[in-house]
Amino acid sequence: MPTATDEQRLDLTFAALANSTRRAILTRLAQGPASVNDLAAPFDMQLPAISKHIKVLERAGLVERTRNAQYRPCALNPAPLAEVSSWTEQYRPIWEARFDRMDTYVHQLQTVTSRRPRKDTT
Repeated sequence: MPTATDEQRLDLTFAALANSTRRAILTRLAQGPASVNDLAAPFDMQLPAISKHIKVLERAGLVERTRNAQYRPCALNPAPLAEVSSWTEQYRPIWEARFDRMDTYVHQLQTVTSRRPRKDTT
């Protein structure tokens, strides 16, 4: 059973992942650490806006910043993504069973439809 802290961490992670810009930042960071300027380059937004996105990712634990003199690169922390994966995995059997039932139903509909006589449209 997840604890309240686990639930809060999942809430922060899902909230961070809900935005396409933040997901794009994570995709870039999956290739390796990057500066804020590097992360901002593909977007048509000001640095303060990108910094706000990075702060959301940091609060969720998805991004970590290191210090190398004046350079503070951002790096991906995959641990919260593993928690999301673990959380969603518990629902896989339910989803698969529902998809299997839906597949059976669709095949039944197709069988009924293919057995019906076609109306002459001429």
